[in-house]
Amino acid sequence: MLTLENVSVSYGAIEALTDINLQVNQGEVVTLIGANGAGKTTTLRTITSLLSPREGRVMFEGKEISSIAAHKLLPMGIAMSPEGRGVFANLSVRENLEMGAYIRKDKKEIADDMEKGFLMFPRLKEREQQKAGTLSGGEQQMLAMVRALMSRPRLLLLDEPSLGLAPLVVHRIFEAIDEIRAGGTTILLVEQNANAALHHSDRAYVLETGRIVMEGDSKQLAADPRVKEAYLGE
Repeated sequence: MLTLENVSVSYGAIEALTDINLQVNQGEVVTLIGANGAGKTTTLRTITSLLSPREGRVMFEGKEISSIAAHKLLPMGIAMSPEGRGVFANLSVRENLEMGAYIRKDKKEIADDMEKGFLMFPRLKEREQQKAGTLSGGEQQMLAMVRALMSRPRLLLLDEPSLGLAPLVVHRIFEAIDEIRAGGTTILLVEQNANAALHHSDRAYVLETGRIVMEGDSKQLAADPRVKEAYLGE
């Protein structure tokens, strides 16, 4: 579904990604793990055309998207829940979700999808008319995820969904990731909580200073002594 071929990205003279090769198959959850500054968010920003590769190309469903404007990727089936959540603070929960569906015209199905989001995160239903800026961090993360789903993406990019959240909320976020995948949406997950990310994904890539240094089955990587020592605190 998604392929990065020999992708390198620079910020001025600083090389942020070097020769990245990565793929996500339909129906998978694939995770990128790595320390702060490893290049995880840069990878997502390159996939979504917020950054342009200096070398290499990004392919989605067989079509090169490296030079397609970011706003044109949503109708193609790619949505992102960004790091920091990026909710519209002055809009209500419902209005944020309506914004997520702005490319759609099917009102009944939009309403059905909103109800599915409320079933996934009942807290959002309780706060449906509340301004998003007044929600807790966990509630804002729930909102960002459902808002991204409102466009009915085939590929969902999740950037640090558990960052700064309480353990109980983190558990619910990862349960929701399992539910989204079960509903047929493919997921590329960027996550510092390597333990949870490896537990809830099929395959994983380990990024260090802009390079992929390990890749493979998530369970195998979780058992690898190097991964345990560097990312799982074991």
